[in-house]
Formats: sequence, C-alpha cells, structure tokens
Amino acid sequence: MNVSRASAGEAEPGSRTAYLGLGSNVGDRLAHLRAALSLLAEHGVAVEAVSSAYETEPVGEILDQADFLNAAARVRTGLEPEPLLDLCKAIEVEQGRMLGGPRHGPRPLDLDVLLVEGVELRSERLTLPHPQVSVRRFVLIPLLELDPELALPDGTRLGESLARLDDEERVERFADL
Repeated sequence: MNVSRASAGEAEPGSRTAYLGLGSNVGDRLAHLRAALSLLAEHGVAVEAVSSAYETEPVGEILDQADFLNAAARVRTGLEPEPLLDLCKAIEVEQGRMLGGPRHGPRPLDLDVLLVEGVELRSERLTLPHPQVSVRRFVLIPLLELDPELALPDGTRLGESLARLDDEERVERFADL
C-alpha cells in the first residue's frame, strides 16, 4: 500500500475521510488510475492512502469485455458527498469516459464514492454507503487493504462481509499504485 501521496494542498479544516473506488478496463489501465489520483490531489482532495491495483473480471450486465484494474483510495476532503461525486465524474470525463454509455460497460476510468466518514445518504444521485460496497470482492479487498477494521456507519464490519462472500469473483493483486 502506498501512503502519504502528494497533494496539491492540505485538506481544509472541517474535512472528513472518504473512501473512493477506482476502476479501469480501457487503454493503459494503470495510467488511468494513477492519473485519477493526481487529478484528485490537484483539486484539493488529499489522497492519504492507496491500495494495490487488483485485476478483476467484469461483473454486472456486460461480461464480454476486458478485465478491470480496481483499487481503493482513502482521501480527506472538505467537499460534501455530492460535490465530491461531481468531481469524480468530471475526472472520469477528463480521462476519456463517455457518460451515458451502457451500465457496467467498458470505460477508461470509473471513480466511485464508496464511503464518507459518518455519512448515510440516499438521494437521486448518490447512496452512501455505496450499495455494492459490502457485496463485491473487487471493492472489499482493496478497501480492507487500506483498513482491515473498516466498518459501515451501522457498525457492519467489512471484513465480515468479505468472509461471507464466495471466491467465485476473481481478484488478483496486479501492481502498486
């Protein structure tokens, strides 16, 4: 795990910890993930720690596509959850993602807000914790690399969620970010 990534500035007072999921399966996957981390820092989001990148098979509605690289990042930000989501979507577009494509389709970058410290939220645009956070191995393994004791706001320990999942979803360590 890489810790203390460079940031363009310190997170502002009143900031909180958030966890982001990163994914890519188009082009130079590792470069897209690294670019996302740099762009977050350039926009004042302090990247505190980053998991390894894991190669994973596609899940969801479109299975006939290239394997993904997935990772997680612990960040510190003063942004509220929806403005943080807006920033993530803007970074996706900057990295070549075409919005409005098929759900779970191929993409150079997917940047998801998974958890925000102490926040439970349900809006038209965002649900926190992310609805898939405790049921996807490719999300849980990188998150637990960052913090093996990580829990949801309701107290559900993510390590226990991972233990309940079967091993059918392939998640293999690929590289350091």
